[in-house]
Amino acid sequence: MTPTAPPAQAAPEPETRPVAELLTDLQRLYRTTEEATETYNATEEKLKEQRARSKDLAEKLAKARASARDSRGDAGRLARQQYQNATALSPYVRLLLARDPQRALDQGHVIQRVAAGRAATVERLAEGEQRADALARAAKKALATQTALAARQKRQRDKVGDRLKEVQEMLSALTPDQLDALREAEDAGTAKAQRAFMASGALSGSRATRAPSHQGDKALEFAVRQIGLPYEWGAEGPDAYDCSGLTSRAWAHAGREIPRTSQEQWAELRRVPLSKLRPGDLVVYFPRATHVALYLGDGKVIQAPRPGGRVKVSPIAANPVLGAIRPDPGGRPMRGYVPPKLPEGATSGSDLGYSGDQAPDATDSR
Repeated sequence: MTPTAPPAQAAPEPETRPVAELLTDLQRLYRTTEEATETYNATEEKLKEQRARSKDLAEKLAKARASARDSRGDAGRLARQQYQNATALSPYVRLLLARDPQRALDQGHVIQRVAAGRAATVERLAEGEQRADALARAAKKALATQTALAARQKRQRDKVGDRLKEVQEMLSALTPDQLDALREAEDAGTAKAQRAFMASGALSGSRATRAPSHQGDKALEFAVRQIGLPYEWGAEGPDAYDCSGLTSRAWAHAGREIPRTSQEQWAELRRVPLSKLRPGDLVVYFPRATHVALYLGDGKVIQAPRPGGRVKVSPIAANPVLGAIRPDPGGRPMRGYVPPKLPEGATSGSDLGYSGDQAPDATDSR
């Protein structure tokens, strides 16, 4: 008789799992969600650019086709004139038979100019047709690229939704006591990480608040005004933000356009040592640069933390720091800098984006 295999052990219920394990899982889920969000944002930016390119090509194609139609009309008139004059005497014979040879010679110059104009018409027609054909091929290719990007964006949107549902399901299964325990564990972990980070000397040159540039000051003032607004993945304001939506919009408000996603910001902007951080600089997190915040000074940042959270002030070490970047490396520190006044409750709320009575919304209306 064949022995039966022992039943597979089910995953332990949330009530029986250690708080540290639950917190680790929740952090992992949020991290993968944000990675998917930033990937979605990058595709969204490419899709915007492709839509603009497709529109530009369509406009150029319409103009080229209109020009080709005009050239075909000119060519048609030229063909009719040539047919009507097919039986006429040649210019040389007309010159021999003319009563006034000099006048005939003058007319010959006119005839040469007309012939040159006809040749130009034919050349214009050929070039116009070629340009229209080339633009038509480019427009078709651009539309195909746009369609492929839109399909990729939909798959990525669905992936973000799936990640958010995982977070929602996990939080929904926890008791109020477990949520309180998670918050305490999170706060304790963040405080420990912050103490270690500050003691490491990483901010040794920037412990005292440095002065930002004028643009950095404007970006920071904008970010402070957004404190309390909800996090929403893919959002760039004005009523909600995700992490890179906040940083890109803040610097756009200051007159400096920067890339939309945290990965692109990390890849394209000037990197600065943490010891030289000044307010308005961007702090980038995690090995894959999937989170970003604005440096406030004194070891704190302004960030849109996670789904379910709100824009807030956090310790710089609330997440693992990858490095720092400066959108305006040529900007000179302003004189007489006064740090912005923070609204009440600017530091309240979970950096992980959940509270005891609120789970992130996994639905998406876009």
